[in-house]
Amino acid sequence: MNLIEAFILGVLQGIAEFLPISSSGHLALGKILLGSEVESGITYEVVVHFGTLVSIIYYYRTELGRLLASGLRFLLNPVKEKENKDIHFLGMILISMIPAFIVGFTLKDKVEAIFSNPLLVSIMLLVTGGLLFSTKFVPSRTQECDISDEPSQRRTTSIGIAKSFAIGIAQACAMIPGISRSGSTITIALWLGVDRKTAANFSFIMVIPVIGGAMLLQVLDLIELGIQGDALQVLIIGFLSSVISGYFALKYLIIVLKKSGFYLFSFYCWAVGLVGVWLFL
Repeated sequence: MNLIEAFILGVLQGIAEFLPISSSGHLALGKILLGSEVESGITYEVVVHFGTLVSIIYYYRTELGRLLASGLRFLLNPVKEKENKDIHFLGMILISMIPAFIVGFTLKDKVEAIFSNPLLVSIMLLVTGGLLFSTKFVPSRTQECDISDEPSQRRTTSIGIAKSFAIGIAQACAMIPGISRSGSTITIALWLGVDRKTAANFSFIMVIPVIGGAMLLQVLDLIELGIQGDALQVLIIGFLSSVISGYFALKYLIIVLKKSGFYLFSFYCWAVGLVGVWLFL
């Protein structure tokens, strides 16, 4: 993989991670079309996923700082802080992580092996399009919400244990290349009656520990095998391009959600999926 290809795939990852169009699917198809592979002890996908993790943390830096402070206060005085709304939210995040970690530690390699075929990835993009288009028919009561600059204000009333676990299952299903993680989690949240802004915030904050866990699983390989100088340049370019593109893609998605245009991404997924089916059938 040369630097230009690394930049292109990094931008694809940053955009597709937050826009509901499947980053894993685009990376899989992009690498096949470019004929690119990264020769290093750590996969290119993990590096660019880490780039999008950085962009999430930066975008939600104020929110995450408040959640962290609340968590620390809870550890010091659990009785006093147990009614804190942020503590409830953190608990729901932990519950949502359960399905992803179960699949990640037991079935992830098998699932990715089965769906690494570009034709199947293209078909899964068509499925993602169907999920996104279904949000057009979500009852209006969940679409009409107060989209404030303080996301946690509505979380405790919108997301409970059952909804958190269901959204977590959607996230686990998104380990299949071609299924959009943000698309599936936000879609499920909307159908469960969660307002649009809360659904987006929960979807993106819940992925932070999942991506972090995936990174930890790769650290030992990175330390043991090391990275050659040329490969390191490729990974740095991919990382930086995914950080920058990811941040602006996240801002754009929040704007689209405010205007109830989430379902419009379905047409793009259908178009890419159909082209993929035509190319690889």
